[in-house]
Amino acid sequence: MTTTEAQIMLSVGIIEKDVNGDTLWVWCYPSVSPELKQVLLRKCCLTQEVQEFHTFVFGHFSRTWFYITTAEVQEPTALNKVTHFSIVITAKDFNPEKYAALSRILCRTYMKHGSPVKMMEAYITVLTKGICQSDENGSFLIKDYDVETAYLAGSIKDVVSQFGVETVILYTALMLKKRIVIYHPRIEALLEFTRVLPALTWHRKDWSILHPYVHLTDVELDDIKKCPGYVAGFVDPVVSNRSDLFDVFVNLPDGVITVSQGAKDAMAMGKLHKDIAQLIVKSAEDAERSDSQVIKDLSMKTAEVLSHLAALTESCGNSKLTLEALKQHHFPPATENFLFHLAAAEQLLQI
Repeated sequence: MTTTEAQIMLSVGIIEKDVNGDTLWVWCYPSVSPELKQVLLRKCCLTQEVQEFHTFVFGHFSRTWFYITTAEVQEPTALNKVTHFSIVITAKDFNPEKYAALSRILCRTYMKHGSPVKMMEAYITVLTKGICQSDENGSFLIKDYDVETAYLAGSIKDVVSQFGVETVILYTALMLKKRIVIYHPRIEALLEFTRVLPALTWHRKDWSILHPYVHLTDVELDDIKKCPGYVAGFVDPVVSNRSDLFDVFVNLPDGVITVSQGAKDAMAMGKLHKDIAQLIVKSAEDAERSDSQVIKDLSMKTAEVLSHLAALTESCGNSKLTLEALKQHHFPPATENFLFHLAAAEQLLQI
């Protein structure tokens, strides 16, 4: 396998819950930091007070992606003192389907042998050759999982189906690099929804803004605050009271999007937003258009807006586009605001 893939995958570890109800981090190769280890223990469903079994979850902390697959021990097995265990993979890339497939194989290997040795051998084979396979535990080829497929795995049509023209609020917040917080009590629904949102700004192809599974702890909140704009998912309803964390709040079960008071000026909606909203809805409601085609339609509209913005900046002859300069073009106030804040968000159009 290439050195690049070895650099992308960072570690593999095991968390076990024994017959006494104790949950422990029992093994890791090569290592994770103590801080990240505590975050991963918190994300693992085996440590939660209210037992909710989650087969697979993923998230992002300190520029590291984590993927956790949890299994219940089935008899007969060498793990006779263990009731459940989680395989934890950390990596530099966003690709849930890839790591879910790999971790399922590692789970079956660990279940059979009850030792991390065979599992580590499979992991190292993937690092060095990009493949691991066996008749009993299945096969895995890294080349089957490219990053663009991972980016397009979610359904933008489902988002538009739920929020309709209000999807443009999410689009605008992403374009302006605002802070979006999404709440849903069910982690599976939260992961499915949040992973789609960066695709609304496809021209950036930036999933580093995504933090799909965050707890209200100081260490995790400090981590997301390092990002000027983000998409962050929470299962704790208390987050709705944390207005310091968001510019846009999405209550997913209720289907309600709220813009914070401090972001209302930059997020004011005008004719341009209406045009974009209508394009999104029309494209998404077309049964013959796929999710990727809907994203392409929106991306083309975005390119048009950015091209227009670049021309305006050039015509002003300034390094920065000012509201005063925009007023000379006689745009409606909401459009002026949007273009002005967009110019700042795109860092002088160097995107």
